[in-house]
Formats: sequence, C-alpha cells, structure tokens
Amino acid sequence: MNNEERLKNLGINIYYWRKKRGLTQKELAEKANVSSYVLSSFEKPDKNKSFSLTALFKIADALGVEVTELLM
Repeated sequence: MNNEERLKNLGINIYYWRKKRGLTQKELAEKANVSSYVLSSFEKPDKNKSFSLTALFKIADALGVEVTELLM
C-alpha cells in the first residue's frame, strides 16, 4: 500500500467513525479540540498534506477508538 492509499483509508475511517458516532465535522472538531479545517483535511483523501500526530491522537480519543483502527 502506498502513502496515497494510506491517507485515503485514514480519511475514510475517520469519516466512518464520525458518522457512526452521529457527529458532524464541527462537533468532532470541537470534541477533539482541533480546528474544523484540520479535521476536514484528514477526511479529504484527495489532499496530500502532512498531518500532526497529536491531532490524529486527539481525533481518535474523541471518537473513542484506537489510532490503529483509523489507520487500517
């Protein structure tokens, strides 16, 4: 799997868990204490950006999942 596929899967998984928890992007961003822009950037698989691991950890915690579940 290449990095582009990994980023796409990460975005899909964050979206999946956010919807499963019944949260909007704004609600999850607030719960995770990250900006809506940061969350949106994670969820958009067409974006090729670098991400903060701290932000990823915060999002995973806010969703109540392990980071590894988001990276699968």
